[in-house]
Amino acid sequence: MTEPLLDLFAEVWSDVADLTDGLTEAQWDLATDCPGWTVRDNVAHMIGTESMLFGEAAPVAGAIDGPHVRNDIGRANEQWVAGYRDRSGAEVRAAFLDVTGRRLEALRGLSAEEWDREGFTPEGPGPYRKFMEIRVFDCWFHDQDIREALGRPGFLEGPVADLSVGRIPAGGLGFVVGKKAAAPPGTTVVFVIEGAAPITATVEVPPEGRARLLEGAPPADPTVRIVTDRRTFTRLTGGRWSAERARSEGRVAVEGDTDLGERIVASMGYTI
Repeated sequence: MTEPLLDLFAEVWSDVADLTDGLTEAQWDLATDCPGWTVRDNVAHMIGTESMLFGEAAPVAGAIDGPHVRNDIGRANEQWVAGYRDRSGAEVRAAFLDVTGRRLEALRGLSAEEWDREGFTPEGPGPYRKFMEIRVFDCWFHDQDIREALGRPGFLEGPVADLSVGRIPAGGLGFVVGKKAAAPPGTTVVFVIEGAAPITATVEVPPEGRARLLEGAPPADPTVRIVTDRRTFTRLTGGRWSAERARSEGRVAVEGDTDLGERIVASMGYTI
Protein backbone atom coordinates (compact mmCIF):
# COMPACT_ATOMS: atom_id res chain seq x y z
CA MET A 1 0.00 0.00 0.00
CA THR A 2 1.36 3.41 -0.99
CA GLU A 3 1.60 5.98 1.79
CA PRO A 4 -1.03 8.70 0.96
CA LEU A 5 1.15 11.48 2.37
CA LEU A 6 3.59 11.02 -0.50
CA ASP A 7 1.07 12.42 -2.98
CA LEU A 8 0.27 15.30 -0.62
CA PHE A 9 3.93 16.28 -0.29
CA ALA A 10 4.37 16.13 -4.06
CA GLU A 11 1.30 18.32 -4.57
CA VAL A 12 2.07 21.03 -2.02
CA TRP A 13 5.74 21.29 -2.99
CA SER A 14 4.74 21.44 -6.65
CA ASP A 15 2.36 24.30 -5.88
CA VAL A 16 5.11 26.27 -4.13
CA ALA A 17 7.42 25.63 -7.10
CA ASP A 18 4.76 26.78 -9.58
CA LEU A 19 3.93 29.89 -7.52
CA THR A 20 7.54 31.03 -7.39
CA ASP A 21 8.43 30.26 -10.98
CA GLY A 22 9.33 33.48 -12.77
CA LEU A 23 8.90 35.84 -9.81
CA THR A 24 10.76 39.14 -9.95
CA GLU A 25 13.14 40.04 -7.14
CA ALA A 26 10.57 42.61 -5.99
CA GLN A 27 7.98 39.83 -5.68
CA TRP A 28 10.41 37.65 -3.75
CA ASP A 29 10.80 40.56 -1.33
CA LEU A 30 7.08 41.16 -0.80
CA ALA A 31 6.04 41.13 2.85
CA THR A 32 3.61 38.35 3.80
CA ASP A 33 1.06 37.97 6.58
CA CYS A 34 3.54 35.68 8.34
CA PRO A 35 5.10 38.16 10.83
CA GLY A 36 8.54 39.35 9.79
CA TRP A 37 8.79 37.21 6.67
CA THR A 38 8.83 37.93 2.96
CA VAL A 39 7.96 35.50 0.17
CA ARG A 40 11.67 34.60 0.07
CA ASP A 41 11.70 33.97 3.83
CA ASN A 42 8.72 31.60 3.69
CA VAL A 43 10.44 29.48 1.06
CA ALA A 44 13.72 29.62 3.00
CA HIS A 45 11.88 28.36 6.08
CA MET A 46 10.60 25.33 4.16
CA ILE A 47 14.09 24.69 2.80
CA GLY A 48 15.45 24.87 6.33
CA THR A 49 13.00 22.46 7.93
CA GLU A 50 13.44 19.82 5.25
CA SER A 51 17.22 20.29 5.38
CA MET A 52 17.20 19.86 9.17
CA LEU A 53 15.35 16.57 8.68
CA PHE A 54 18.40 15.48 6.67
CA GLY A 55 20.63 16.51 9.57
CA GLU A 56 22.06 19.51 7.72
CA ALA A 57 23.22 22.59 9.63
CA ALA A 58 21.79 26.07 9.14
CA PRO A 59 23.94 28.44 7.04
CA VAL A 60 23.87 31.06 9.82
CA ALA A 61 24.95 30.25 13.38
CA GLY A 62 24.12 32.01 16.61
CA ALA A 63 20.93 33.31 18.13
CA ILE A 64 18.73 35.52 15.96
CA ASP A 65 15.90 37.37 17.66
CA GLY A 66 13.12 39.66 16.58
CA PRO A 67 9.65 40.73 17.71
CA HIS A 68 8.12 37.73 15.91
CA VAL A 69 10.55 35.19 17.46
CA ARG A 70 9.02 33.57 20.54
CA ASN A 71 10.90 30.34 21.26
CA ASP A 72 13.88 28.16 20.38
CA ILE A 73 12.13 26.70 17.33
CA GLY A 74 11.54 30.22 16.08
CA ARG A 75 15.20 31.10 16.60
CA ALA A 76 16.26 27.98 14.70
CA ASN A 77 13.92 28.91 11.86
CA GLU A 78 15.47 32.38 11.69
CA GLN A 79 18.95 30.91 11.20
CA TRP A 80 17.79 29.32 7.94
CA VAL A 81 15.76 32.33 6.86
CA ALA A 82 18.67 34.69 7.45
CA GLY A 83 20.98 32.44 5.49
CA TYR A 84 18.95 32.86 2.29
CA ARG A 85 18.18 36.59 2.44
CA ASP A 86 21.20 37.57 0.35
CA ARG A 87 20.51 34.97 -2.33
CA SER A 88 18.57 35.60 -5.50
CA GLY A 89 15.05 34.32 -5.89
CA ALA A 90 16.26 31.88 -8.53
CA GLU A 91 18.86 30.48 -6.10
CA VAL A 92 16.28 30.12 -3.34
CA ARG A 93 13.84 28.35 -5.65
CA ALA A 94 16.60 26.03 -6.89
CA ALA A 95 17.51 25.14 -3.29
CA PHE A 96 13.83 24.44 -2.57
CA LEU A 97 13.50 22.16 -5.59
CA ASP A 98 16.68 20.33 -4.61
CA VAL A 99 15.84 19.63 -0.98
CA THR A 100 12.18 18.75 -1.57
CA GLY A 101 13.18 16.42 -4.40
CA ARG A 102 15.64 14.65 -2.12
CA ARG A 103 13.10 14.55 0.73
CA LEU A 104 10.41 13.04 -1.49
CA GLU A 105 12.84 10.36 -2.62
CA ALA A 106 13.76 9.60 1.00
CA LEU A 107 10.11 9.45 2.07
CA ARG A 108 9.29 7.05 -0.75
CA GLY A 109 11.96 4.74 0.61
CA LEU A 110 10.40 4.43 4.08
CA SER A 111 8.80 1.16 5.13
CA ALA A 112 5.35 0.94 6.73
CA GLU A 113 7.08 0.27 10.05
CA GLU A 114 9.10 3.48 9.73
CA TRP A 115 5.96 5.53 9.01
CA ASP A 116 4.37 4.02 12.15
CA ARG A 117 7.43 4.38 14.40
CA GLU A 118 6.86 6.49 17.53
CA GLY A 119 9.07 9.49 18.07
CA PHE A 120 9.21 13.27 18.22
CA THR A 121 6.55 15.50 16.68
CA PRO A 122 5.99 19.24 17.30
CA GLU A 123 2.75 18.25 19.04
CA GLY A 124 4.31 15.69 21.37
CA PRO A 125 5.26 12.02 20.93
CA GLY A 126 3.59 10.27 18.03
CA PRO A 127 4.19 8.20 14.91
CA TYR A 128 6.40 9.57 12.15
CA ARG A 129 3.29 9.77 9.97
CA LYS A 130 1.82 12.37 12.34
CA PHE A 131 5.03 14.41 12.13
CA MET A 132 4.80 14.32 8.34
CA GLU A 133 1.13 15.36 8.42
CA ILE A 134 2.29 18.43 10.34
CA ARG A 135 4.94 19.05 7.66
CA VAL A 136 2.28 18.98 4.91
CA PHE A 137 0.15 21.38 6.98
CA ASP A 138 3.09 23.73 7.58
CA CYS A 139 4.07 23.83 3.92
CA TRP A 140 0.47 24.41 2.85
CA PHE A 141 0.10 27.25 5.36
CA HIS A 142 3.22 28.99 4.08
CA ASP A 143 2.06 28.36 0.52
CA GLN A 144 -1.06 30.30 1.55
CA ASP A 145 1.11 33.12 2.94
CA ILE A 146 2.89 33.34 -0.40
CA ARG A 147 -0.37 33.27 -2.35
CA GLU A 148 -1.83 36.10 -0.28
CA ALA A 149 1.26 38.26 -0.75
CA LEU A 150 1.20 37.69 -4.51
CA GLY A 151 -2.54 38.36 -4.73
CA ARG A 152 -3.20 34.80 -5.90
CA PRO A 153 -5.50 33.20 -3.29
CA GLY A 154 -6.36 29.59 -4.04
CA PHE A 155 -5.31 25.98 -3.43
CA LEU A 156 -8.07 25.89 -0.80
CA GLU A 157 -9.73 22.68 -1.98
CA GLY A 158 -8.46 19.17 -2.55
CA PRO A 159 -6.61 16.58 -0.45
CA VAL A 160 -3.78 18.86 0.79
CA ALA A 161 -6.19 21.59 1.90
CA ASP A 162 -8.60 19.00 3.34
CA LEU A 163 -5.87 17.58 5.58
CA SER A 164 -4.52 21.00 6.54
CA VAL A 165 -7.80 22.71 7.37
CA GLY A 166 -9.06 19.55 9.04
CA ARG A 167 -6.14 19.55 11.48
CA ILE A 168 -6.92 23.01 12.83
CA PRO A 169 -10.02 22.48 15.05
CA ALA A 170 -8.45 19.88 17.33
CA GLY A 171 -5.32 22.00 17.65
CA GLY A 172 -6.82 24.80 19.66
CA LEU A 173 -10.46 25.80 19.15
CA GLY A 174 -11.18 24.64 22.70
CA PHE A 175 -8.40 26.93 23.94
CA VAL A 176 -9.80 29.81 21.89
CA VAL A 177 -13.34 29.43 23.25
CA GLY A 178 -12.63 28.47 26.83
CA LYS A 179 -9.42 30.37 27.61
CA LYS A 180 -8.93 33.26 25.20
CA ALA A 181 -12.59 34.24 24.80
CA ALA A 182 -13.50 33.13 28.37
CA ALA A 183 -16.82 31.59 27.35
CA PRO A 184 -18.86 30.69 30.45
CA PRO A 185 -19.73 27.11 31.50
CA GLY A 186 -22.62 25.68 29.52
CA THR A 187 -21.55 27.39 26.30
CA THR A 188 -21.61 25.50 23.01
CA VAL A 189 -19.97 26.98 19.93
CA VAL A 190 -20.39 25.54 16.44
CA PHE A 191 -17.84 26.45 13.77
CA VAL A 192 -18.92 25.84 10.19
CA ILE A 193 -16.11 26.04 7.63
CA GLU A 194 -17.71 26.01 4.21
CA GLY A 195 -16.15 24.50 1.11
CA ALA A 196 -16.42 21.55 -1.25
CA ALA A 197 -15.94 19.34 1.82
CA PRO A 198 -17.52 21.39 4.68
CA ILE A 199 -16.07 20.99 8.16
CA THR A 200 -18.15 21.41 11.30
CA ALA A 201 -16.56 21.56 14.76
CA THR A 202 -18.39 21.94 18.06
CA VAL A 203 -16.75 23.22 21.23
CA GLU A 204 -18.43 22.73 24.60
CA VAL A 205 -17.50 24.46 27.85
CA PRO A 206 -18.54 22.00 30.58
CA PRO A 207 -19.48 23.04 34.15
CA GLU A 208 -16.09 21.75 35.25
CA GLY A 209 -12.91 21.26 33.26
CA ARG A 210 -11.54 22.63 30.02
CA ALA A 211 -13.47 23.46 26.89
CA ARG A 212 -13.38 20.53 24.50
CA LEU A 213 -14.34 19.45 21.02
CA LEU A 214 -17.49 17.34 20.86
CA GLU A 215 -17.88 14.40 18.52
CA GLY A 216 -21.03 13.71 16.56
CA ALA A 217 -23.70 15.99 15.16
CA PRO A 218 -23.65 19.63 16.34
CA PRO A 219 -26.41 20.83 18.67
CA ALA A 220 -29.45 22.29 16.95
CA ASP A 221 -29.41 25.45 19.08
CA PRO A 222 -25.82 26.30 20.07
CA THR A 223 -24.92 29.38 22.10
CA VAL A 224 -22.91 30.68 19.14
CA ARG A 225 -22.63 29.62 15.53
CA ILE A 226 -19.73 30.97 13.47
CA VAL A 227 -19.85 30.45 9.71
CA THR A 228 -16.88 31.21 7.49
CA ASP A 229 -14.91 29.94 4.50
CA ARG A 230 -11.62 28.06 4.42
CA ARG A 231 -9.54 31.05 3.46
CA THR A 232 -10.89 33.26 6.24
CA PHE A 233 -10.80 30.47 8.85
CA THR A 234 -7.15 29.67 8.23
CA ARG A 235 -6.12 33.34 8.07
CA LEU A 236 -7.85 33.92 11.44
CA THR A 237 -6.60 30.82 13.24
CA GLY A 238 -3.09 31.39 11.87
CA GLY A 239 -3.02 34.87 13.36
CA ARG A 240 -2.59 36.31 9.89
CA TRP A 241 -5.80 38.36 9.84
CA SER A 242 -7.56 40.33 12.54
CA ALA A 243 -11.31 40.02 12.96
CA GLU A 244 -11.67 43.41 11.28
CA ARG A 245 -9.63 42.33 8.28
CA ALA A 246 -11.58 39.07 8.05
CA ARG A 247 -14.81 41.01 7.77
CA SER A 248 -13.41 43.29 5.06
CA GLU A 249 -11.42 40.74 3.01
CA GLY A 250 -13.08 37.44 3.80
CA ARG A 251 -16.34 36.18 5.17
CA VAL A 252 -17.38 35.50 8.75
CA ALA A 253 -20.93 35.44 10.14
CA VAL A 254 -21.87 35.17 13.81
CA GLU A 255 -25.24 33.86 14.98
CA GLY A 256 -26.69 33.50 18.48
CA ASP A 257 -24.86 35.30 21.28
CA THR A 258 -23.21 37.87 19.04
CA ASP A 259 -21.19 39.53 21.80
CA LEU A 260 -19.55 36.23 22.73
CA GLY A 261 -19.26 35.27 19.08
CA GLU A 262 -17.43 38.47 18.18
CA ARG A 263 -15.11 37.92 21.14
CA ILE A 264 -14.34 34.42 19.87
CA VAL A 265 -13.65 35.64 16.33
CA ALA A 266 -11.28 38.27 17.72
CA SER A 267 -9.47 35.53 19.71
CA MET A 268 -9.06 32.91 17.01
CA GLY A 269 -5.35 33.34 16.28
CA TYR A 270 -3.46 30.46 17.90
CA THR A 271 -1.48 28.52 15.29
CA ILE A 272 1.92 29.58 13.94
